[in-house]
Amino acid sequence: MSSSHTLRYLTVTLHALFWLFLLCVPYFVSTPANHYHLGAVPPLLYYLGVLLHAVIFYGNAYYLYPKLFNRRYWWGYLIAAAGLVAGISALKIYIMVTWFPEVRTVVAEYGFAVGPSIGMFLLSLLYRGIVDRFRREREQGELLAARQETELKFLRSQISPHFLFNVLTNLVSLNRKHSGQLEPSLIMLSDLMRYMLYDTQGKKVELQKEVTYLNSYIELQKLRFGHDRPIDSRIDLTEEQGHYQIEPMLLIPFVENAFKHGVGEIDIRLSIDRGWMTLEVHNKTDEPFPDLSPETSGIGLNNVKTRLNLLYKNNHTLLIDERKDCFQIILTLKLV
Repeated sequence: MSSSHTLRYLTVTLHALFWLFLLCVPYFVSTPANHYHLGAVPPLLYYLGVLLHAVIFYGNAYYLYPKLFNRRYWWGYLIAAAGLVAGISALKIYIMVTWFPEVRTVVAEYGFAVGPSIGMFLLSLLYRGIVDRFRREREQGELLAARQETELKFLRSQISPHFLFNVLTNLVSLNRKHSGQLEPSLIMLSDLMRYMLYDTQGKKVELQKEVTYLNSYIELQKLRFGHDRPIDSRIDLTEEQGHYQIEPMLLIPFVENAFKHGVGEIDIRLSIDRGWMTLEVHNKTDEPFPDLSPETSGIGLNNVKTRLNLLYKNNHTLLIDERKDCFQIILTLKLV
């Protein structure tokens, strides 16, 4: 059941319970010996009053207020609302005088008719205000979610071509150094592209898929560098932990950045502890603060930092250690 259907069902249920409670009031406060009279008011007259109060409530809350209560027609709303209350009050007096003349001698006509009608009108105003406020907050939430989804789609669309460009550049370098390894590298690239094109279209993917993608990229880099660049990669992931969900292509920019700007050994660690994932990437660098300054900032790290703030605002920490000759990130992330 969709959220809109659930909300509609809940609203109808609450309204039904409210009116059922009002109809049962004579049975709560009176007795069979008194024929369930409310003072001098018989149950039938009370029920008719409840029915007319419902006309005031829904007539104002769902017709007069939405149609007329605005800056242009506010005066029309005041006239219509006063006419509704006065008309229902007059009808209640007519019913009492015509059908229940014995009640008229002990019940004040205007106290019986006007007071409860005004009270129900004020209750409908309060209800309408609460409903409108809730609707505005829901619409604002839906608008914000739509904007975030649009931004995420844009960020994802940036990641794929940016990443593919870097991989192709690496393959050119690999072909120059180790042309015999170009074919297995192209096979790995096809697996990476398949993941980017088909497995990342949903909102989230299983962590195992993201880790497999990450491992393929690391293996591709090992083919490129051979023994020229020591790569120490330790990813500890059990089968059960692999079913956690994660935003696709969220981890690769950190590893990609290490290969793009680093020199010497690269250390990569990934572990899971009680639903919290920790990714550590450490490498030496030959340029200060790679990929972070506004002048030289690439898509990768800035992109992933924006996505983290959108999707894991209060469920992640990102520590970046920038030194003259080394670069380290530690990302902790709450998985579901």
